[in-house]
Amino acid sequence: MNTSGEGPAGRLLALIGEHRTAVRAALDDEQYALLLTRLEALAAVVPDDGMAVRKACQGIRLALLALPFDHPVRAALDAVRLVAAPPEPSVVLGARELMALMAPVPPPDTSDGTSDDLLRAPALSRDEAHARCGGAAPPELIRLADPRGGERYPEFQFPEGCGSPYEVVMQVNRLLLADIDPWGAAAWWLSGNTWLGGTPAALLGRLPDQELVGAAAALVEGD
Repeated sequence: MNTSGEGPAGRLLALIGEHRTAVRAALDDEQYALLLTRLEALAAVVPDDGMAVRKACQGIRLALLALPFDHPVRAALDAVRLVAAPPEPSVVLGARELMALMAPVPPPDTSDGTSDDLLRAPALSRDEAHARCGGAAPPELIRLADPRGGERYPEFQFPEGCGSPYEVVMQVNRLLLADIDPWGAAAWWLSGNTWLGGTPAALLGRLPDQELVGAAAALVEGD
């Protein structure tokens, strides 16, 4: 891969390519499939769209947080927090080149029932969610594709009974890139969290909003 003159994001892509066999070995099928999905998202971005490039690179960074701390690629993540200028447009070409090098992965084993558990959580239909939003639901909301029942919007994202989505839910979902990885975002909200001492969705309105945001930010930043 030609990454001469690149910033941290370009160097990170080069490291992934250099250590791609070790990356594959360190991730399970589901984690590796998520990484490929994030790389594919970056490869599809219009190179001149700086915000989209930044967002796609951050998605790759989040997928790599599953690597062991002593992995050479994991060690490079702190340089790709992307809080300043967006990466150079050429990282999109780098992602396209990297995709050609990365091995495909079979569909992840969902026999543990994780996806089914998330789909069993109380949810609104597409029409119900749009009605609560007063129009089309914003992309920050978690939207799960149910092969049996169509789109499902987990109900915890809305105040009980009526009202538009919680603002803190929108803020956390942006951190978790829910529009790219809705299943991962839903799993964060609906699973036990040692940082918070409970399930984030159940703590809405019981904890200060900034504690929820802080727990999500700690995950994103790898703390």
